[in-house]
Amino acid sequence: MSENAVRTVSESEESDDEPTREVESNAEESGTRQRSADSVESADTDDSTEPRTGASAVVNALESAGVETLFGVQGGAIMPVYDALGKSELRHVTMAHEQAAAHAADAYGIVAGTPGVCLATSGPGATNLVTGLADADMDSDPVVALTGQVPTTFVGNDAFQETDTTGVTAPVTKANYFAGETDTVGDTVGEAFALASEGRPGPTLVDLPKDVTLAETDVQESTSETPKHYNPQEEPDADAVAEAARTLEAADRPLILAGGGVIKGDASPELRAFATEHDIPVATSMPAVGAFPEDHEQSVGMVGMHGTGPANMAVTHCDTLLAVGCRFDDRLTGGVDSFAPEATVVHIDIDPAEISKNVYAEVPVVGDAGTALSAIGAEMESPPDANQWREQVADWQDEYPMTYHAPEDGPVKPQFVVEAFDAATADDTIVTTGVGQHQMWAVQFWTFTEPRTWVSSHGLGTMGYGLPAAIGARMAAEDDQQIVCFEGDGSFLMTVQELSVAVRENMDITVAVLNNRYIGMVRQWQDAFFDGNRVASEYDWCPDFGTLAEAFGARGFTVDDPDEVADTVEAALAYDGPSVVDFHIDPGENVYPMVASGGANGKFALSEEQL
Repeated sequence: MSENAVRTVSESEESDDEPTREVESNAEESGTRQRSADSVESADTDDSTEPRTGASAVVNALESAGVETLFGVQGGAIMPVYDALGKSELRHVTMAHEQAAAHAADAYGIVAGTPGVCLATSGPGATNLVTGLADADMDSDPVVALTGQVPTTFVGNDAFQETDTTGVTAPVTKANYFAGETDTVGDTVGEAFALASEGRPGPTLVDLPKDVTLAETDVQESTSETPKHYNPQEEPDADAVAEAARTLEAADRPLILAGGGVIKGDASPELRAFATEHDIPVATSMPAVGAFPEDHEQSVGMVGMHGTGPANMAVTHCDTLLAVGCRFDDRLTGGVDSFAPEATVVHIDIDPAEISKNVYAEVPVVGDAGTALSAIGAEMESPPDANQWREQVADWQDEYPMTYHAPEDGPVKPQFVVEAFDAATADDTIVTTGVGQHQMWAVQFWTFTEPRTWVSSHGLGTMGYGLPAAIGARMAAEDDQQIVCFEGDGSFLMTVQELSVAVRENMDITVAVLNNRYIGMVRQWQDAFFDGNRVASEYDWCPDFGTLAEAFGARGFTVDDPDEVADTVEAALAYDGPSVVDFHIDPGENVYPMVASGGANGKFALSEEQL
């Protein structure tokens, strides 16, 4: 599978020769999918059944789809849905801001493997979801958004809190719907839920006019099915499988590049079986971290701008690249012309639009990630004869370890903080992050061995993602799983209000703020590429986050000395509830390795002087 959602899917039935990716956005054409024959029969034959409202149909559709938890913010136009929600067994987590509701739903979907659900009212409630939906769209995360809307008679009249929600969100959703009919609103919500996770996952949205959710309907059941015209190819073509197998058998320097689609498709077991059986080194993109155990001898780590030396060297010098569920974004490839320049590319993806979009694939394989890997493995008669290559990769692993300089009398190093948390927690601990230097230190210095334990914003790079993601992850995780959130001072300030949610719900999460009093990644780029002109990147006015946490009702800690790190980590993890540790880290620390934007992965820099 791939990491970026299919664009849009029409809600109405279309002929085979008509386009099927157009979002419906008006009341006359949308929300009119026919209910199932069973529902029709039930409504026509059971006169004793009491009518239900459109809002109760929405809630019933969620219950029928297996939803247990929702994240949202109340408001006028969505109030009928909340009224019905209050009469159900579904658990609703009231967030402090709608953007955070979308991020929490996103993280819930990543951890649980089923769509997370968020709700917002019309107008500003709906537009506040947009960043979270765009984030989920870029990363192919399954999310269902339900938004209130003004009554259908007011639509288009600039009514109070009216926004063209389907128009605004069309570019950042896999599909969206204007639910214009009470009789079909349940089916529409069910379809949106099914579509969010089928094929290539992504966010969907249903806009719910208030008169539609208030009105009554005789329809008692809702369906949860994808549109008939939506039929992603899961079984790969036999000829493509055979060509991929022959290509890999003949390779002298093979490399597997796992993308986020491996995790979306639950294909980690197939990836591990294929790689170990054929003894091929494995690199990952950042969204795929955890898809293959990083402590395995065949793991070379993450490829890309801040990837490991062994991974970037391997992708630069391989002669055959098996890419699985990878969209080849620019942070992964660097300059496309210099990416895997000697390799024949075999690309597995469930979305044919991704194949050869950025990097040309000589051997395209359209299909489900796990299914395709199993098929290719079964077709291969022997592993590639690549002993010399394996030795070379091992040499790179010895030559380019992930290290950092930490003088005994120096300040707290962020890498040391990450390592301390990793050492103090179990292998299945879930790590969430915001975006910035702290995100890169977290992914570089934590050893991920299991899928769905790394939760971050990749394609969109949304600062502030970490805390609401930790809330969503907490709701999806097992009770005994630990949740650790790494944030930067600038990123944390963008969604710090969600601490109120964690405290109110008594959520056991631990937030580590790697506080260097900068927008650190911006400062690093300003120093490297803008002659050190640090405009609007210095945050010397930051609050004491430990004290701020206590004001919210969480447990707060502040650390200035490296000798305090280990004990404070243990204390924060032991606290039964939300805790925040303000680590005052070395303000001059930078993230390396680093590939300059558009540069060649094999020419990564280990210091600013090498950029």
